[in-house]
Amino acid sequence: MTFHKSHSKWSANRVDWSDPDLEALLRRSENWKLDNRGAFSPQDVQVHIGWGASGGRHAVLVWERDQALVLETNFPIPANEHVRIDRPTPTGVRSVWGTVVEGREGYREEDKAKGIHVHWVHVR
Repeated sequence: MTFHKSHSKWSANRVDWSDPDLEALLRRSENWKLDNRGAFSPQDVQVHIGWGASGGRHAVLVWERDQALVLETNFPIPANEHVRIDRPTPTGVRSVWGTVVEGREGYREEDKAKGIHVHWVHVR
């Protein structure tokens, strides 16, 4: 039995960005705001801002995977700021260190009402 590759002029990786249907789809989706916070059980944590920070501030860990996490706070944290996140465990406190990659005011109505800021943190 012999298998032959198809040599069609259309490659699976080629996209015609000028296609009117694709342009219409992209226009409809350009204002979408994706938010994955509902898929993780929120956990109260303390966030310490800067390397020499002594006092922590309340935050909520709302998403975590591999070397990334998302925090909700009621205050802004600048991008590139170093943070330490302390979270309670059954045996004490677990700390992780990271850098704020991006932060913004929350998009959800309840975020706006509570003055919530959402921060993406890269964990070291």
